[in-house]
Amino acid sequence: MGGKYSSLDPMEIEVPEIDTLLSRDPYLKPYEREIRRRYGCFKDLLDSIEENGGGLDNFTQGYKYYGIHVQPDNSIVCREWAPGAVQLFLTGEFNGWNRDSHPYKKKEYGKWELIIPPNRDGSCAISHLSELKVVVETQSGSKEDRLSPYATYVVEPPKVEGTIYKHKFWNPPSSEKYIFRHAKPSRPKSLRIYECHVGIATSELKVGSYNNFTENILPRIVKQGYNAIQLMAIMEHAYYASFGYQVTSFYAVSSRYGTPEELKRLIDRAHELGLTVLLDLVHSHASKNVMDGLNQFDGTESCFFHAGGRGEHSLWDSRLFNYQEFEVMRFLLSNIRWYMEEYQFDGFRFDGVTSMLYHSRGIGQGFGGTYDDYFGLGVDTEGVVYLMLANHVAHMFKNDAITIAEDVSGMPGTCRPTSEGCLGFDYRLAMAIPDTWIKLLKHYSDEDWNIGNIVHTLTNRRWMEANIAYAESHDQALVGDKTIAFWLMDKEMYTHMSTLSDSSPIIERGIALHKMIRFVTHALGGEAYLNFIGNEFGHPEWLDFPRAGNNSSYHYARRQWNLVDDDMLKYKFLNAWDAAVNHAEEKFGWLRAPPAYVSWKHEDDKVIAFERAGLLFIFNFHPNKSFPDYKLGFEGEGEYYVALCSDNVEFGGHGRIDTSIHNFTKPESYCGRRNSIQVYIPSRTAIVLAKI
Repeated sequence: MGGKYSSLDPMEIEVPEIDTLLSRDPYLKPYEREIRRRYGCFKDLLDSIEENGGGLDNFTQGYKYYGIHVQPDNSIVCREWAPGAVQLFLTGEFNGWNRDSHPYKKKEYGKWELIIPPNRDGSCAISHLSELKVVVETQSGSKEDRLSPYATYVVEPPKVEGTIYKHKFWNPPSSEKYIFRHAKPSRPKSLRIYECHVGIATSELKVGSYNNFTENILPRIVKQGYNAIQLMAIMEHAYYASFGYQVTSFYAVSSRYGTPEELKRLIDRAHELGLTVLLDLVHSHASKNVMDGLNQFDGTESCFFHAGGRGEHSLWDSRLFNYQEFEVMRFLLSNIRWYMEEYQFDGFRFDGVTSMLYHSRGIGQGFGGTYDDYFGLGVDTEGVVYLMLANHVAHMFKNDAITIAEDVSGMPGTCRPTSEGCLGFDYRLAMAIPDTWIKLLKHYSDEDWNIGNIVHTLTNRRWMEANIAYAESHDQALVGDKTIAFWLMDKEMYTHMSTLSDSSPIIERGIALHKMIRFVTHALGGEAYLNFIGNEFGHPEWLDFPRAGNNSSYHYARRQWNLVDDDMLKYKFLNAWDAAVNHAEEKFGWLRAPPAYVSWKHEDDKVIAFERAGLLFIFNFHPNKSFPDYKLGFEGEGEYYVALCSDNVEFGGHGRIDTSIHNFTKPESYCGRRNSIQVYIPSRTAIVLAKI
């Protein structure tokens, strides 16, 4: 990376808290040199930003320098970074689409600047919502239309005009600008995330809006007991069916749902309701689109990206950022601050972290066989250092910001502070958990479920590195796969979900296991929990965005709220259970408690028991065996009541447990615990015992 650390022996680089890291995991000691080297690169870059970028505070406000900005006197300053361009011009409705009348002036380091004076009457020369393009004269002599990388509002054109998105200058009068009125909530002690997509959050056959989400969906989320929302597909993406992961305009929030001011209102209302708001941030790659994306902005294949093969992701068909380039770092780090300051987001879920960490981009690479996977030559130092810096920036400007890594590799130190020489995330997604559940449902009968493997998957995480557990991912809701509810009940979801229909073994099994799978994941799988919109009530069918392959249909690109709102349908049972679990967690706080102690996992009985937050959790996954006086070890002592029972009638169960009856411990050790307790646990039932 260059700089003053490059000549040092890595062992001479001071890492403030590395001893804490190594004492926690002595197996990292052989990799101390590499950890110190990474931290040295991180510090080197920070120092370079201080010396050459005007300091981190200034550096991360690139959105105030670049782009198109109206000054107090109504003049306009336009700046872009296009190192490979021969000349830049600004054209649009304001100058009658003259492609030569407004040339930029070339400055140092690939920067370009244009100053447009106000009109004679003192008004701004470019009006609000006026269309603009940057014209780039390339080294070959051609003039190509581009959108400013710092454009803050771009819109889909009418179909008769093609598919290239248009940059509309966003400069509403002060009377139309949304002013945030509500304070941000404190960071949740227990994080319960509702992952959601504004566009599909409507029952209608159309794209949902920010306003619909504000009025109709936020109250649902709060009622369900979630305390955070994670908004997907907000960064503008020209292709709706990309689920938001092929970003074209990084500073523009998606106009297909409404205006920037309407998103601000949504976030402010969420804060008023006590919800923390997270953004699904895509800094791992960018769309290949040229005319309305970042690709080839200055007429070269590099600019924001690596040239050649290193600049392309073969599976995603997208471009990969050059994290070593100073202006790329400014662009991305300023993007983080932009969303925190302009839109008041409280944190980020970083997409595609595995791709950023390894030269393989995670393609065809296995992880976990040895620590060499995480500290060898296969690791991309530039990606590692960028993520360290991104987390540093997010927490610098909001010390209780929440950052989440979507990483399948499980790199040690992902969720430890940069001061320990680590990446600095607060949480990582426990991606093995949903894969395990789907594998079980697809390939194994209930009798063959391996209880030990289930427990191992749910508890296999690094000590003091927080994980977000989730039973099913948004990917599993997409066409081509199935949600848990669909794997369990798709054969009869259209015929036997009425409360008036005949009893159905398939539906009864599905409802029981849906509740148990999600609950054991919630209670045992991590330090936070995530649910994808609709899965809380077992949303039927899959998710499929309008595209050529389905005749541009919105039939599957929506959420059928009418199903859960219908008191005559059984979806209400799953919804009620989901809410009960969340509200119980709020009361007892198992997610913020230390990891559970698993005292019992019995293969033949299919029973799991564990203790967390002073509670005793008991799961009987057996398809037909109920146990009247099942003996379990328990560290607690005294009188306990049933705080939750999945078999209650209000949750679609059989009501086999009398929850008014209390259980008492006996002062005799069992299974390594100080006391024992005997409980009735019906088949396919989960119960929680709490002390009186």
